[in-house]
Amino acid sequence: MLAFLVATGRPHRRERLCELFWDQPDDPKAALRWALSKLRGVVDAPDHPRIVADRERVHIDVDGVEIDIRTIYQALRQHRVALDFGDLEAMAQQLDMVLLDGLDGAGDERFQSWLTAERDDARAAHVDVLRQLAAHPRGTPIAKEKWARLWRAAQPSGDAAREPPPPATPAADPRSTDPGRGSGKRPASVTARARSKAPRARALRAQRIGFCQARDGAKIACATVGSGPPLLKAANWLNHLEFDWASPIWGRSFATIARYRTFIRYDERGCGLSDWDVADLSFDAFVDDLEAVADALGLDRFPLLGISQGCAVSIEYAVRHPERVTGLVLVSGYAAGWRLLASPEEQARREAVMKLTEVGWGTDNPAYRHIFSQTFMPDASAEDLAWFDEFQRLTTSPGNAARFQEAFGHIDVRDRLALVKAPTLVVHSVHDQRIPLDQGRSVAAGIPGARFIP
Repeated sequence: MLAFLVATGRPHRRERLCELFWDQPDDPKAALRWALSKLRGVVDAPDHPRIVADRERVHIDVDGVEIDIRTIYQALRQHRVALDFGDLEAMAQQLDMVLLDGLDGAGDERFQSWLTAERDDARAAHVDVLRQLAAHPRGTPIAKEKWARLWRAAQPSGDAAREPPPPATPAADPRSTDPGRGSGKRPASVTARARSKAPRARALRAQRIGFCQARDGAKIACATVGSGPPLLKAANWLNHLEFDWASPIWGRSFATIARYRTFIRYDERGCGLSDWDVADLSFDAFVDDLEAVADALGLDRFPLLGISQGCAVSIEYAVRHPERVTGLVLVSGYAAGWRLLASPEEQARREAVMKLTEVGWGTDNPAYRHIFSQTFMPDASAEDLAWFDEFQRLTTSPGNAARFQEAFGHIDVRDRLALVKAPTLVVHSVHDQRIPLDQGRSVAAGIPGARFIP
């Protein structure tokens, strides 16, 4: 309600506020009075009450308060040509964030319609700012190239997509004599690694996180980001809805998917933002989590993305619900766990790792977690390995880390492969150190019509 009052900047009838935000309580007017009393304690100053309410109407006095979105709108209206380049960059950074993030579902359908319209206005302003940056005379060639690319990405079907790119600059001219220009060399400040993190940061800010409940009552955190047809990713351990975006393994891929799809992910029970304290940490429970997410989001027909043990979960779900799954993309997965296929020596090694996990996973010493990091990323830099070591510790508890490993060992969907009806693509790394290539090949061979790409 506070955001609504500030953003609209005008008085509202009490009845209107009750309809927007309190259609459920037995006494909406009492709920409004309670909310106003709480807001007064937050925003009122001793000599300046900001919540102004009488028997009919409520409004907030914002005199002397800078409201960033209003400041941006005013600047765009008053200074169409003379805006400073630095000011435009600051506006672009602010408008890249989701307006009033986290307020979806805070009111009734009319509030949601208002919120959608406000966000549409903010997106239009964002496109305008990016357009001005792409053509600004003070922009460097590299900066103009970046802003032009972002401008087109922000409005791919609008005027920006139909207009030609900005004129060629010395940066792209092979005849340039300026060192670093036209030579293919980029300054350290604009390395590919730095550029690749920008889409991930935007995706993290834009994603919506909610919760649903599995059949046994476990709360499952799920997130959506992007637009377009849905793609649901089955959870696999070592995931975290927020921290995944910085991952050197899959962060960039996730950001790319979100550019073309409504990308839906969730943290399975026992890790990430979902319930950690759960009695059942088994394969059937993992499938239940996937079912809960698909049902909660009202997904009728959709493709599934499975990675690692998420492949087996996706296969089982596709067999149970062939009418809902339009396709499977299975990456570095397996149909049977290590308890069923590994040699006695390999099983003994994995049991030893589980014991080490129980005693060392949550410690500050990353040596225990480093066992996993190096198998996931054998060629990673020391910086990326250190990040992944810490990421593992944050995803789950030591006890759950050991329980996950045991549960994965008992996975077996070999008898379900032939029952898959959906078109399937199986992708597997040739040099995967955790899951051998032959296991991916076996998955593809068992699913009718599956395509295998090593």
